[in-house]
Amino acid sequence: MRVLHVVPTYLPAKRYGGPIFATHALCAALAKMGCEVTVFTTNVDGAGESEVPLDIPVDMEGVKVWYFRSPFLRRLYYSPVMSRRLEEKCGGFDLLHLHSVFLWPTWAAARAARRYSIPYIAAPRGMLVQDLISRKSPWLKKVWISLIEQRNLERAAAIHVTSAVEASELEKFGFALPRIYEVPNGVTAEPKGKGTDDFPPELARLFERGRPVLLNLGRISWKKGLDRLIPVMSKLPDALLLIVGNDEEGYSSKLKELANQAGVADRIIFSGPVYGAAKYALYRKATLFVLPSYSENFGNVVLEAMYEGCPVVVTPEVGAAGIVEASGGGMVTSGEPTSLAEVIKHLLADNTLRMDMGRRGIEAMRSSFSWEATAKRMAEVYQEIVTQCKKVECLNKSRH
Repeated sequence: MRVLHVVPTYLPAKRYGGPIFATHALCAALAKMGCEVTVFTTNVDGAGESEVPLDIPVDMEGVKVWYFRSPFLRRLYYSPVMSRRLEEKCGGFDLLHLHSVFLWPTWAAARAARRYSIPYIAAPRGMLVQDLISRKSPWLKKVWISLIEQRNLERAAAIHVTSAVEASELEKFGFALPRIYEVPNGVTAEPKGKGTDDFPPELARLFERGRPVLLNLGRISWKKGLDRLIPVMSKLPDALLLIVGNDEEGYSSKLKELANQAGVADRIIFSGPVYGAAKYALYRKATLFVLPSYSENFGNVVLEAMYEGCPVVVTPEVGAAGIVEASGGGMVTSGEPTSLAEVIKHLLADNTLRMDMGRRGIEAMRSSFSWEATAKRMAEVYQEIVTQCKKVECLNKSRH
């Protein structure tokens, strides 16, 4: 099967976090299964650009990645060259998989797919959450939804979500949606490397103190609920909190101010991003992984932590919360500081319970959440959609 994935950014633009890694992991696993996988993306990497060849296919683990320049309207990832290539090549694919909303590549790809009667799957990637929309550019996004996004979603052959939480949030909009397929992300196996030898020196020294370390890893953003976690540290006088990740929003200054107000600034360490073997070593060294998000369509880091045997604490708003409960690899609790503090204190006081959770997490991740298993399920979804859309009714619906 020939599948085109359209995504605004792609590796090596690591700053954009989990969705970038998840999209490539899915594509690579599909390619390994025998699918002919192509990616159309831009070379945007924050304010700069990824150093990649432009407008030619680049092989990345069996995936043909085409990077296109975005000369202006970069916040929308607008690319005239991508538009031309979509027109030229769209008809040669069996199906398109579109990742993101509110951005130009998804709009352009959906239009091209409808024009050539090619079925497409829309994957909002957790961006269609009413609370998130209300916090940032609400009027602009509501106009975009009304004029563009609703049509893109309703005319898709299917919707791809990674969790029941994401599906529930999407259904609140009241759109006349096609079938929603829930296919969770997989977890990437530990890359080979030196692990702790790759740590920045300050992180290596942190684990030599003999104190419990709470780890939060990922893009630093208000939606991650760190403003709920920091006050909890006043109730955990022996613990350290390590916050690892990019700060694209400049949110760290507010968190540091909050830490000063709570009197816990000396026990909170902010680190830049950590990748590869060193990241997985962090999971293994941490006492607990804590993600008290307000909104999280999935949470790849949660599965990564469990894969390495680190017990996790998450809020119900984290898409992977159901996996945490089912696997026994951690606990799901309210993000209200008192409840969050009680759960963390309970786990810190019970070494046996933490070890049992770590074992259960490892077993669940390695048996059921490999990228090979995820790709197999996604390939089944692709085949089902393509078969259905060969019928006249579905083809007519796909036309613009």
